Amino acid sequence: MLARERQSYILERVRERGAVRVSDLTRLLDVSDMTVRRDLGILAEQGLVEKVHGGATAPAHNSTDEPGFETKSARERPEKDAIARVAVGLVRPGFAVGLSAGTTTWTLAQRLRDVANITVVTNSVQIATVFYQSPRSDQTVVLTGGVRTPSDALVGPVAVAALRSLNLDIVFLGVHGMDERTGFTSPNLLEAETNRALARSARHLAVVADHAKWGVIGISTIASLAEADTLITDAGLHRDAHSVLTEHVTDVLVAPLDVPAPPRTA
Repeated sequence: MLARERQSYILERVRERGAVRVSDLTRLLDVSDMTVRRDLGILAEQGLVEKVHGGATAPAHNSTDEPGFETKSARERPEKDAIARVAVGLVRPGFAVGLSAGTTTWTLAQRLRDVANITVVTNSVQIATVFYQSPRSDQTVVLTGGVRTPSDALVGPVAVAALRSLNLDIVFLGVHGMDERTGFTSPNLLEAETNRALARSARHLAVVADHAKWGVIGISTIASLAEADTLITDAGLHRDAHSVLTEHVTDVLVAPLDVPAPPRTA
């Protein structure tokens, strides 16, 4: 099993159970104690687990925790790329496309550079930079104003006022978390307000969220699950979460990963 597969499996068990033991993982994965500890160290460096004596636990997040762009960009990279490969298929030449701030939408932006004759509206400095670094004469990029957040989003009344006047063919919304009760959420009150305005400007709202976002709750709700026309996630999403999402979202698309899924215990 590849290191990335082991780490995905370990992370899934942490999220399902809240904690894991090194001794259990060595038995389940049939690897050495040193290998498991190295995997836990890598996950801890990314902020995905907290190492404790003999194992690891889920990190103690609260509803206002807001990781920076660099921290988030290191998480679930294969999953985000898989989601982006599916999401770009929803865009046609001539579309006006909205992209919220976030590392999944940033990954999608890199693929949208290949789509002709589109107008992109975003409140993300990082996403605008993707297009500015490889400019095309047939693409227009509009960056809203606002106050900059730790995740490099421009938010607040200036951004909201600009977005409320727009009518976009499709908006891709990246989220901090998703939950059956709270819907799609953000840990930043101003960013949630800005994203609500962006979502309401869309003829078609597509949420892009990897499996790790399920069960995470930010302080402010952007939209209910039912408000999304499409949700694009990855194959790591637990089947129970998939069942809940399909009850509320019109179209749930699961992006296949390039690597085999990690083994599951009974």
